[in-house]
This record gives sequence, C-alpha cells and structure tokens, in this order.
Amino acid sequence: MGFPGTWMTESGTLAYRVVPKCACSTIGQLLHFSDHGRYFDGDIHDADDGLVKWGQGDGSDRMARFIRDGRTYNFTCVRNPYARILSCFFDKICGIQRNGGRYRGNLVPLLVQKYGIEVEGDFDQIRSFRRFLLFARDTAKWRRPMPPDIHWSEMAGHVGTFVANGGHYHQVIYTEDFAAGMQSVLDAAQPPHAIDVAAAPRFNESSGHGPERLHPVEDYFDDMAMHLVYEMYHRDFQLFGYDFENPANRRPNRIVDLDELHIRLKDG
Repeated sequence: MGFPGTWMTESGTLAYRVVPKCACSTIGQLLHFSDHGRYFDGDIHDADDGLVKWGQGDGSDRMARFIRDGRTYNFTCVRNPYARILSCFFDKICGIQRNGGRYRGNLVPLLVQKYGIEVEGDFDQIRSFRRFLLFARDTAKWRRPMPPDIHWSEMAGHVGTFVANGGHYHQVIYTEDFAAGMQSVLDAAQPPHAIDVAAAPRFNESSGHGPERLHPVEDYFDDMAMHLVYEMYHRDFQLFGYDFENPANRRPNRIVDLDELHIRLKDG
C-alpha cells in the first residue's frame, strides 16, 4: 500500500508521517527550509514541489525505497486528544476555510439540521461542541452519517499506516513540547540547512478561521463528553501517554515507548 500521508524532503534526509491538527503546517515548512534554506511561499499543503508527497508527482517510488532501505530519518508528531478534537471543532466546523466557504460544503448545514449545532453569532460554544463530539463519535463508531474525517480520526490510525506498510519511526514528538522535539529530529537527521526551531516562525494555517475559544479546554468536557472522547481515542491515550482522567493536563504523562508502538501498530 505504500506510505499515504507521508512527506519526505527532496534530499531524502527526513520522512514525516502527517497527522492532521498536530503542527503539520509548521513541520512541513521546517522540512522545506531544511532542504532549500527558505520557507515555502504559501500554505505548505498546497505545495507541489519542494517536498516529496506520497501520491503526488513521480516521487512515491523513491520515497518508498528510501524509507524501506533505512535512508530516511522517520518521525511523526502527536497532540493531546482533548485539545485536538476541540481544535477541529473551531477550525473545521465553526471556521471559514481559505477558499471562502465552509469545510466540506454541506457538512455544517447537516450538523445544524441533524445535531442542533450552532456556529453563527454569539452561540453557546460548549453546547455546540458537545453536539459536534456526538457526531464525531458516530462517524468513528458507525461511520454514519459519514466516515470519520482525517482531521478528527484517531492519531493511532494515521501513525499506524506507516508501520503496517514497512516503515519504522525513529521519533514521535509532541506538539506540547514541539521546539525541543523537532530540534532533536533535525539534529539527528542533519539536513542540508540547519534550523534553530525555537527561533523559527510557527505556521498555523487554521489561525483566524473560526471564533476565538472562550473557555479553558477542560470546560468543554463533562463526564459524557469524556466518555465519547475515550470511545474514539482510547488507543491514542494508551499509545502516546496522554492523561484521559484530566482534560486540563495537556502534557503527556510519559514518553512514547517506540518498541511497544511498533509492535501494537504493525498489523494496522
């Protein structure tokens, strides 16, 4: 099957398994800079050169060969599941996308009609988010009224395809400690252009798409909301060491055990 969702530097030094809503815009720009000494002018997701992207252009065979031959330094980045699904709501459901429309066209009207979600004016953010969470759980558990979107499907599923298809991670980094984690990746790979990650810009392409979040993360999750999150993301909590019991605790309680990760994800 290959390596869907993977980006590689043109030099072949780094391969990154993209996980949506986990600093992917900034990571893509840093990969671009590490090869070319400059950032891509625009949203890195729109770039059709400067990076090798699986399924785009004629670089997929080379990417697969480099990864399976052990020539790339392979990594991914994960995020607290509570913060990630909340970010999905404000960006993809409440926000206007860069094309000037709503995400996936008729998705928001569907949610308004079937789940009673509000996204306009001075709406109750907590109530609407919890109704979105019910919808997201329905997509994950029953694939109704649609299959789960890549932005709110579990991180373990994204990360797992790389392992199941023959890849091996050298590092899994956290958005909550991004500068240190990404710096360790770049230091280990030694790409053509060095980067001081702490001094580099952050490229949050979803910034400003939606309304400002009015409450702390934990306020959006009552007992029922936590239950729905666990239904969707129990593997993410277990594999990546995040604290399910306390939505206010953004940071993981332990680092990723790479041996365990590869064993548990090898069969998809």
